[in-house]
Amino acid sequence: MTLAPAPARSVGAHVPLTSGHLPRWTPWAVLAGSLAVFGAIFGMLAAAGGAEFSIGGWIVLSVIAFLALIYAISRIVEGARRAFDRFVTGIVSCAFAIAMVPLASVAWTVVANGVARFDATFFSSSMRGILGEGGGAVHAIWGTLLITGAAAIISIPIGLMTAVYLIEYGQTSRLGKAITFLVDVMTGIPSIVAGLFAYALFALIFGPGVRLGFAGAIALSVLMIPVVVRSSEEMLRLVPNELREASYALGVPKWLTIVKVVLPTSIAGITTGVMLSIARVIGETAPLLITAGFTDAMNVNLFDGRMQTLPVYIYSQYAYKGIPPEAYIDRAWAAALTLILIVMALNLVARIVAKVFAPKTGR
Repeated sequence: MTLAPAPARSVGAHVPLTSGHLPRWTPWAVLAGSLAVFGAIFGMLAAAGGAEFSIGGWIVLSVIAFLALIYAISRIVEGARRAFDRFVTGIVSCAFAIAMVPLASVAWTVVANGVARFDATFFSSSMRGILGEGGGAVHAIWGTLLITGAAAIISIPIGLMTAVYLIEYGQTSRLGKAITFLVDVMTGIPSIVAGLFAYALFALIFGPGVRLGFAGAIALSVLMIPVVVRSSEEMLRLVPNELREASYALGVPKWLTIVKVVLPTSIAGITTGVMLSIARVIGETAPLLITAGFTDAMNVNLFDGRMQTLPVYIYSQYAYKGIPPEAYIDRAWAAALTLILIVMALNLVARIVAKVFAPKTGR
């Protein structure tokens, strides 16, 4: 007597609760139900008491009810291990949603307030001779790009070569340990200290009261170098030693192994670290206010006179509002939106560079 094989269950078939697995829609249904129930409760309480609807309380209690219900239902149907897994997954998902709330709020606020002055005049005019409405931030945009670019030119080679030395040559030496300690110390330096250092350096050379765009680039490079060193160091450490040993076995010298094997292998991570360091300093205000100052006119010479940058432009528009004050506030929000878009563009370029120059793993 032979037994007929059990019929195979189709992919889209209904999953009964008695099978030991909850349907995929169960968490979403429980979450929607919790939100609906507590939304109705808070709505009735607000209507009865004449108070405002508490969005925070509604979300918090709905999430707590969701976690309790999904754990209880999963424990009954799927068992204790699966129930605890769903509970932890719910906590992680809620933490991710909470982390996204301020990010989305900041992005929405900047876009909503900055779009009012996001026009051609804003990107083609400076503030020279402007006391009220009108004007733009073209001088601040150029100042930000030039000062940040000069800081990157200074910081990237120094930081990358320092990381190469620490990983490839000085891991066990006293000098390498001393450099690692100093890099750790520099990572925690406040930005205002970097600005004071650059100002003091140039004041000794050119006299007190000096304001130069290049001094601002020096201040930003002090903040960038430790970030580049740390990120590049971690990426170089991830390169397998087998690649280095294979290169040495072929008779390739160490310096050429670093140039041809180690750096190309880690170029994607190094590029990401460089972009993080640029994003770290491009929004700094205090060191640039001390070293580069601020001006209403266009200046593209890093070695001659004051230069305006977008962070300092935003600060000056808010701090020294004229009549009407709304025009100054609109320009500040538009400059903030421009700064965010510049950072996004730099990160997009970094991803493209990392993808193009990353080592090909296929045959």
